[in-house]
Amino acid sequence: MSEPLVVIGNGMAAARFAQEMATAGLGRYAIAVVGDEPRLAYNRVLLSSVLAGEVASQDIDLHAASWWRDRGVTLCYGAAATTVDVRKREVTLASGRIMPFSKLVFATGSQPLRLNVPGAELPQVHTFRDSRDADLLMQLAASRSRVVVIGGGLLGLEAAYGLAKAGAPVTLVHLMDRLMERQLDRPAAALLKRLVEHKGIDILLEASTARILGAERVEGVELADGRVLKADAVIFAAGIRPNIALAKDAGIATGRGIVVDDRLETSAPGVYALGECAEHDGVCYGLVEPAYEQARVLARHLAGKDAVYRGSVTATNLKVSGVSVFSAGDFIGHETSEDIVLSDVRFGSYKKLVVDDGRLIGAVLIGDTRDALWYLEMIRNGASIKSLRNDLMFGRALAERRAA
Repeated sequence: MSEPLVVIGNGMAAARFAQEMATAGLGRYAIAVVGDEPRLAYNRVLLSSVLAGEVASQDIDLHAASWWRDRGVTLCYGAAATTVDVRKREVTLASGRIMPFSKLVFATGSQPLRLNVPGAELPQVHTFRDSRDADLLMQLAASRSRVVVIGGGLLGLEAAYGLAKAGAPVTLVHLMDRLMERQLDRPAAALLKRLVEHKGIDILLEASTARILGAERVEGVELADGRVLKADAVIFAAGIRPNIALAKDAGIATGRGIVVDDRLETSAPGVYALGECAEHDGVCYGLVEPAYEQARVLARHLAGKDAVYRGSVTATNLKVSGVSVFSAGDFIGHETSEDIVLSDVRFGSYKKLVVDDGRLIGAVLIGDTRDALWYLEMIRNGASIKSLRNDLMFGRALAERRAA
């Protein structure tokens, strides 16, 4: 008889885990996936494209309902898990339904941070994290509401782009001195700012939000330096926090995330975590690719195969506000490393490769990202690039042809 395996969370990490289990452990477990959003798992990365009207909401589903059914996965979406009893091996849903488990996987993701400033409780203050948020923001754009987006990371830029593309006047406010400071060096961030501004988005850097103005509805945003931005709505997109409350209440060890070992197992035997909610070796990864790597390792482990997770080399490879952006590894470098840079601001292109001891250790690309995955492979495997060094900047086709 198949063991009951319950997955809490119905996002991209859970969907990939189910896909990996279908390959590695089909038939060994009776899998049930529980999620509070009332829809099938979807590609969250494409939410800004939905907001911008570039793709329909139903077209971003990761799999059709039949895909899940054909693999024997029971879906319980629109059903929030409220408690986990590790001793009784039970998950209780908001409806009162009790789901027994032999193995449990937390894939609860993260939630957006809301700034603790006066006015944050006004009804026109929103976040941008899931499809329900996208629906609200589409209504704002349709009414041509003036919107201030707070946060200049991936979430903020995507929200600003989607709103502006849909017709809303948008101002983006960022506390730091450059956009995407965790993923880009200064020249790359400066070019991205220029390209985003060309799309009609006003950007204010080193701008701290003091308060949101308005008695019963949003009327503006006051910055710490006294400037006032007129606004009809505000979007908080200044970071995320792992969803750990359910695990913490169950007595499972947590830090910033749900603490896991190299098998993705928590402090409770037979209970696992992956994706944005998991903390491995002191690190919480807020990106898709590490979640996919964790899903592959956990599926193999649960199928009885030898598999361990050693951490991920983080990489960003996305269209950010309609601009192709890639960064990976140590793109800042250090005293003994060498920077190779090719920049053409006029044509919206910037490439920086960081080399140390004959190996590629980091890269940043803006505009032309065709060779991003090739660079990422070299960063991850640490292979020597000495035979490619002189032509590395000009892409795989030329570099490998000349090295042959």
